[in-house]
Amino acid sequence: MDTTGLGGDIRDRLLEDLRLVIKDAEDLLRSTGQQVDEGYRAARARFESTLSGARSGLSTLEGRVTEGARDAMDTTQNYVRENPWQAVGIGAAAGLVLGLLISRR
Repeated sequence: MDTTGLGGDIRDRLLEDLRLVIKDAEDLLRSTGQQVDEGYRAARARFESTLSGARSGLSTLEGRVTEGARDAMDTTQNYVRENPWQAVGIGAAAGLVLGLLISRR
């Protein structure tokens, strides 16, 4: 799993956006607590339920992302330990390709 670069940035921004949406929704619920209409109460209860599900889903997603990143890191470390010269070659090739791409701009 890619934990750095574009994929990691997008994932981090998505998680942060979800946190902000949940926080804003909680603030909205607090600020509208004085409403007494029965339809409003039912809608608020459904919204609170959905918000609770979103919170737990976000927590689960963060756990999965962290676990996936840890697994990828462990796999990479094991590969480098077992194949140090191949890892050096891959790093050198990646650096060369990146250097060529940057020099073209």
